[in-house]
Amino acid sequence: MSFEIMRGLLIPFAGTTLGAACVFFMKKTLHSGIQRALTGFAAGVMVAASIWSLIIPAIEQSEHLGKFAFMPAAVGFLMGIGFLLLLDELVPHMHMNSEEAEGPKTSLSKTAMLLLAVTLHNIPEGMAVGVVFAGWKQGNTEITAMGALALAIGIAIQNFPEGAIISMPLKAEGMGKGKAFLCGALSGAVEPVAAILTVLASGFIIPALPYLLSLAAGAMMYVVVEELVPEMAEGEHSNIGTVAFSVGFVVMMILDVALG
Repeated sequence: MSFEIMRGLLIPFAGTTLGAACVFFMKKTLHSGIQRALTGFAAGVMVAASIWSLIIPAIEQSEHLGKFAFMPAAVGFLMGIGFLLLLDELVPHMHMNSEEAEGPKTSLSKTAMLLLAVTLHNIPEGMAVGVVFAGWKQGNTEITAMGALALAIGIAIQNFPEGAIISMPLKAEGMGKGKAFLCGALSGAVEPVAAILTVLASGFIIPALPYLLSLAAGAMMYVVVEELVPEMAEGEHSNIGTVAFSVGFVVMMILDVALG
């Protein structure tokens, strides 16, 4: 695996790590309004990335199917939704600001289940980056090096607030800064792992690339609708999450179109 590809795969993890480092510089926990804004921004980035970086390329690569060019994207998208539904049922986890665990019953701590929840929704992001770089590595004409880099940068941008959203509340609950930072950083560690495994298997996945691109899109959209949108809208009514969503969407759209 080339240095250029490895660097691209690690960019999203760097975003999470930098976000988690906020625990060393910010004295208080994140204000609920700021947390909702950051969550909305992340949701906007993920939706735009799903459309421009994943679904549209999947459809373009299926143009030989004529009127049925939508089929691989539609099938892959639904498979992505099903994949995350399955993980939700099989892996014990707990969402932020919730007291009820989901998935199988377990004796894991609340902190461990919070980290598992973040890990679950980071898996499709790692898959997305991995499958795009795999397509570029195999010389797919619909995927450029700059397009793959744009997706990695976009995911890193939305990972920055995610790292902070994990580490800051842990510190507020009494966890030491170093441990809170480590937990925040590790919450994103699954992304490069999923991405590297995807690239290493590129020789096998390229024939199914349109399905895999849209599968990653479906998994990301599941996370947005099931987790991020409810989190940005909870509590006292405010439009801040919606505005931040719009900003995140536009930022990712610009990155993909300008660099892709």
